Amino acid sequence: MKYNRIDIKDGIKLHTIQTDKFKTNLIAIMLTTKLDKQNVTRNALIPAVLRRGTASLKTQEEINKKLEDMYGASFDCGLDKTGDNQVLKFYIESVNDGFLPQDEENMLKISLENIFELVFNPYLENGCFKKEYVEQEKENLKQIIEGKIDNKARYALDRCIEEMYKNEPFGLYKYGYVEDLNNINEKNLYEYYINLIDQCKIDIFVSGILDNNIEEIIKNNQNINKLGQRNPEYIMPEIKPKIAQKENVIQESMEVSQGKLVIGLDLDIDNEDLRYDAMIYNTLLGGSANSKLFQNVREKASLAYTASSSYYRFKNNVFINCGIEIENYNKALDIIKQQIEEMKKGEFTEEEVENAKQGIIAAIKSIDDEQDTEITYFFGQELSKNKLELDKYMERVSKINKQNVIDIANKVSINTVYFLKN
Repeated sequence: MKYNRIDIKDGIKLHTIQTDKFKTNLIAIMLTTKLDKQNVTRNALIPAVLRRGTASLKTQEEINKKLEDMYGASFDCGLDKTGDNQVLKFYIESVNDGFLPQDEENMLKISLENIFELVFNPYLENGCFKKEYVEQEKENLKQIIEGKIDNKARYALDRCIEEMYKNEPFGLYKYGYVEDLNNINEKNLYEYYINLIDQCKIDIFVSGILDNNIEEIIKNNQNINKLGQRNPEYIMPEIKPKIAQKENVIQESMEVSQGKLVIGLDLDIDNEDLRYDAMIYNTLLGGSANSKLFQNVREKASLAYTASSSYYRFKNNVFINCGIEIENYNKALDIIKQQIEEMKKGEFTEEEVENAKQGIIAAIKSIDDEQDTEITYFFGQELSKNKLELDKYMERVSKINKQNVIDIANKVSINTVYFLKN
């Protein structure tokens, strides 16, 4: 696997991942823009509208027919919240040319042309998006937003983040808000789309057995040619020290059969390299089946159906997630806090640190087992100040010792305790 990054224009980058492990080529386009309340709902709506039709393929039926003609290629799109940015994602996967009859056209070139058409040349009526498409996708998005309460664990995590980051971009729900949909129509959404395409950060990823002239193919594409240079409007995540806050406790009621406990932890670190130490800390605390939370809260005390933690490196937070019987709230919270304190005292072994390191290194080694995982990794690197190749990544993790983890543990404080009960 060989990774390369090329500037197509200012603010537009091509990332190539040359690999012969797959019979397919995977192309991804990432549009990155700042998260803000004014635009979060519009950004969520745009991928859904774009997938409905292009200037040459006016309906989803025509798009699907085109994909079938491309030996069953697939197209998908989605949305992410990465740090204080919102990322609009588009993917097309098609068979590599080496596995097609020799007289066939260049499938990689065809795939690039079609994904550029889908993202940058939408179907228009009367100089704006088709009204029917926009209204239908507004209704679909409304159902997604209103349906967020269906997954109670995810809802509890989102609410904890919202409380921790009130009036800050990261506190926004990535799919936006129902009340904003009423003010969106086919005309102002298209006007916003044009503004977004002119100003956002654009990253094009191509993974597979690639032609040497791929850069030329992209630079000569008419949809890429019409894009202007830009100074992208996005937020480069950076490690900032965090001032310890007074512990905030939020309890909310809903019809639930199981309580959802989420604890948001702040990590007061100001060094990018400490992210790797924080990864080991999280693995020991709740990131594996051998973690302190899993073993002590779930297995020994039988207080939780689930007990885990996740590290959000772009925001310097660890989030603890537990599904518990509602009457066990106080007991579970006490034991969780006990595990946090024990980590500060170094009540874990060098062997546990080594096992955590080996688990992370194994995960790093598996990054190139899936094309979308490779792309996700390199896109994360693109949004990082310190870019690290996979071998350097593993080397950095391997150097972490027990004292490093203790030092991180003592930089941890509880910001918010969120409990969803009935």
